[in-house]
This record gives sequence, structure tokens and C-alpha cells, in this order.
Amino acid sequence: MSQARARRISEEIKKIVAQTIREDIKDPRVSKLSTVTNVETTRDLRYTTIYISVFGNDEQKNETLEGLKRAKGFIRRVIGEALDIRYTPEPTFKLDNSLEYAMSMSKLIDEVHQSDEEMRHHREELGLADDERDDDND
Repeated sequence: MSQARARRISEEIKKIVAQTIREDIKDPRVSKLSTVTNVETTRDLRYTTIYISVFGNDEQKNETLEGLKRAKGFIRRVIGEALDIRYTPEPTFKLDNSLEYAMSMSKLIDEVHQSDEEMRHHREELGLADDERDDDND
């Protein structure tokens, strides 16, 4: 089986699972602020790992993951009905924290820029030019 076909099926599974979470999962543990960020399906199409990002605290994330694990059979059946393939992949759900990581990195960058601006402002108040600072480092 080609890797390209596995990627195409992974993309289809991503759409199916996202819609299923949004419209069909009734478990109150599953947050409606969940996003399917990525799906990786093995080349033999037997297993698929579904990465979920949940906006909320750790408890909400864990509850959503538990709710999805409990609904795994239902989700697998929906995938099987939507795809015309010999075997329906066994889904596994994992939390994806990459969005939170990106947000925290962005916040740190903003803090550095803000600190830089404050430093520049203080130097201007003291009457120090940027070229004087370079001389101090020599």
C-alpha cells in the first residue's frame, strides 16, 4: 500500500472524525471546543492515530480524551460507513498540545519584544544612543 494513499485516507478520517465530534457525539465529557489537528494512518490501514486539541484546562482535556475513547467503537463504525476500504482502521486518540505550545512561545516572544521596547525607552530617557551601547560592549 502506498504512503500517499494512507495520507489521503488519513485526511478523510480527519474530516469524518471532526464532523462526528461536532454533530454526533453526545457524551458531555467531550468538549465542543475540540479540534482534530492531525491523523496518521498506518500503511496497512489497520490503525489510525487521531490527534485532538482541546481548548480548556487539564481536566477538560482528560475528560474529552476519555469520552472519545469510550466512543471509539461508534467512531470506528462511522469511519467504516464513510470509507470504502477493506478494513476499518482501529482509532487511537492522543492529545495534541502543539497549539498551546505555539501560544506560549508567541507570548514569550511578545514579552521579549516588550522588554526590548522598555529598554530602548529607558536608554532614550538617559540620553544614550544605540551606537554608545555598542561601544560599551567592546
